[in-house]
Amino acid sequence: MNRLGSETSPYLLQHKDNPVHWWAWGPAALAEAKRTGKPILLSVGYAACHWCHVMAHESFEDEASAAVMNELFVNIKVDREERPDIDAIYMGALHQLGQQGGWPLTMFLDGEARPFWGGTYFPKQPHYGRPAFTDVLRQISNVYQTQPEKISGAASELIESLSKRTSNTKQIEIGDDLISDLIPRLVRIVDPIHGGIGGAPKFPQWNFFWLLWRGAIRYDDANARRAVETTLANICQGGIYDHLGGGFARYSVDERWLAPHFEKMLYDNALLIDLLCEVSRETKNPLFEVRIAETVSWLEAEMIAAGGGFAASLDADSDGEEGKFYVWTKSEVEDLLGPVDSKFFCAAYDVADGGNWEGHTILNRLHTLQLGDAAHESRLESLRAKLLARRTSRIRPGWDDKVLADWNGLMIGALARAAIVFGKLKWLELAKRAFAFVETSMVKDGRLQHAARLGRTTAPGTASDYSNMIFAALRLHQATGVETYLKTAMAWTETLNRHHWISDVALYATSAGDTFDVIVRLATAQDDAVPNANSVMITNLMQLSLLTGDVSLAERAQLILESVSGQVAKNPVGHAGVLAAALDVLAPQLIFIAGNQSEDGKFLSDAVHSLSLPGALEYRGRGPDAEHVPGLAGKTAAGNGVAAYVCLGPQCSPPVSEAIALGELLKIQRCQC
Repeated sequence: MNRLGSETSPYLLQHKDNPVHWWAWGPAALAEAKRTGKPILLSVGYAACHWCHVMAHESFEDEASAAVMNELFVNIKVDREERPDIDAIYMGALHQLGQQGGWPLTMFLDGEARPFWGGTYFPKQPHYGRPAFTDVLRQISNVYQTQPEKISGAASELIESLSKRTSNTKQIEIGDDLISDLIPRLVRIVDPIHGGIGGAPKFPQWNFFWLLWRGAIRYDDANARRAVETTLANICQGGIYDHLGGGFARYSVDERWLAPHFEKMLYDNALLIDLLCEVSRETKNPLFEVRIAETVSWLEAEMIAAGGGFAASLDADSDGEEGKFYVWTKSEVEDLLGPVDSKFFCAAYDVADGGNWEGHTILNRLHTLQLGDAAHESRLESLRAKLLARRTSRIRPGWDDKVLADWNGLMIGALARAAIVFGKLKWLELAKRAFAFVETSMVKDGRLQHAARLGRTTAPGTASDYSNMIFAALRLHQATGVETYLKTAMAWTETLNRHHWISDVALYATSAGDTFDVIVRLATAQDDAVPNANSVMITNLMQLSLLTGDVSLAERAQLILESVSGQVAKNPVGHAGVLAAALDVLAPQLIFIAGNQSEDGKFLSDAVHSLSLPGALEYRGRGPDAEHVPGLAGKTAAGNGVAAYVCLGPQCSPPVSEAIALGELLKIQRCQC
């Protein structure tokens, strides 16, 4: 019997009619494995995953394949976005087996949920150098039943490897000498023409480029600055960006950012908005500001779930075909726009006979990394609107409308900052509404929950849920001055400390101590596609310490750095997020503009927003003012005037009332040149 029909996850519901006797992850499924003596086949994927769909169509929808699965295994299906803690454990096990990770993740477990072997995609018939799925199933089942000692040994070894934690012995000093020496080496990894790291495929790699940008600013490194700008410009003009509807795809399968894997994930777009905003402040590149605005428009049009939270993703496939919703032929464009306008549009967007990808065209503007003049861009905008209107009649990609607290935190924080920098208060309202949804609909017994859909929360909160929502609360507090956001950030920090902190390694564990359906509590600071909770919390803790005056928070941030220093020494590139956050320990920065909100105050705010100040707390007196924030207390302006205070840690400048002087002071303070 397939038991997925009562689930809320769109990914699990995609499999509710499979002939496979699927179980959702939980005690009942594990009990069934013990009762029957069968091994567990664990299949992990997500709604927007193309190869997950391929394997589902080939094997999980196939009666013969399903019969083998049902006979030999207890089959458990997991949405990796709904249970990232489960996914992380078994993906880690796959890596321990020396295999490259990816989804679908196919792992084989014993009755105690211990992994002993696995892989990713298995074809129905031998293909791609991989054995047929049912052949694998029969071999695994045979070994499990006839060689239990071999299975037990393999499972024990994997669990032992997964359970190992790094020593908290301090091995290196994470400081300016280390990071400034690393930045030029990172630059050499970046493709100087197309940006990004290496050849194909290419991912946005936010942690890497966030560190590179922070290094460019702190050490005044022009090469690092150029590497980040080149990468972002190519991403913004490439096919990885949806030039009609807005928003960025997850990655590009080629080295030029032309051909995306067409799925759109909330977290990628949040992180790119935030990085583009920070770089735009410094470079004044209009391309970046335009792409931010278009992406927020896409977010508002397509990614708001019921209640105001942000949905998780859009699928790569529609009508059973990857990218079908997004690609064009030249004849389609000509029929829609006519001969004159189509010639203009095709020249701008690389539309040619035969296409540029598998006989079709992925719209892109990679022939130039700059926008045209106002008339040029206005004409293209009107033509894009016609294509977008036509595209709406196509079969749409699947929409995963579950709300994930951690990804929402990233987007809320990005929107809150961009709203203030670009003066878009509507964006701030989107952020506030999403925050309110998480705060009111995704808290159970005082604890954050990870996922919500259809009025139900379905997974316990992870460290990333807390860290990213704390980040969001701090950004909203800066944007609004509302005391509640700071109080919520502090409350969530206390909860995270109570339930996730592992004192003997001085790190936050992914799972809480009372999450009883995980076999290992992972605690790491290594980068993933999204920022690691420990690296986010380093910055959060430093900012909360600045605001509250509680030095124990800063001490905890320092403890995390010391705990991971040995791992950073072995693999600095894999800990770029931690190294970027380390700069907030080295130089925690706070800027506060006190006094009336006159034009003078606006000029000072503009001076702040015209410079990249990554990691800085940025406040402008508003709302209930700053009386509730100990870190801002006493910072006032004389009379009805306005004044800015610029602080590094506990050291604050005298009040500054002129924009030029403020800009010069900020340039000096942000740079360790």
